Amino acid sequence: MKTLVIHPHDASTDFLSPIYTGLDDVTLVTDSWSHNQIKEAIQTHDQVIMMGHGSPNGLFAVGQFPTNNPFSSYVIGTSMVEALKQKDNSIFIWCNADQFINKHDLKGFYSGMFVSEVGEAFYCKVPSFTQEAVDESNDTFARQLGECLGATRAPEEIHAQIREQYGQLAEHNLIAEYNHKRLYVK
Repeated sequence: MKTLVIHPHDASTDFLSPIYTGLDDVTLVTDSWSHNQIKEAIQTHDQVIMMGHGSPNGLFAVGQFPTNNPFSSYVIGTSMVEALKQKDNSIFIWCNADQFINKHDLKGFYSGMFVSEVGEAFYCKVPSFTQEAVDESNDTFARQLGECLGATRAPEEIHAQIREQYGQLAEHNLIAEYNHKRLYVK
């Protein structure tokens, strides 16, 4: 299976790399590609995995990608929706990706608000958080999702496995508990 991974280069999301490092036949896009190149790559790959920081409007480019619109800060936004609608097994991991997926009726495995930094835990009012709890949540989620992708690419199976495995951490890690409640499949 040809997999396109869009993971804008940003040290604060490096913890996500175990999601794709063990996969075969991966095209990794971290910077510099134009919107047209990305759209074409989406169309020619079997699965698209998109991750990093984002908002309800898409995946942030974090200054790593040229944009057609000088006012756009997204590498994955409305201009990619038609290409993404052709896929039913995409993976969207960024804060509030659920709102983007629901608004555009896209399919795959995705996250809602996902706490990956201490500041986000504070903002989301997660009680009794520590940097260690954030790191444990981040590292466990990325490792488990990477292992899961090595076994299956079906979004429903990914969702079920991650809910079970990551759910074990959520029993004693408040960051993981918060995130666990915001993992979806469509």
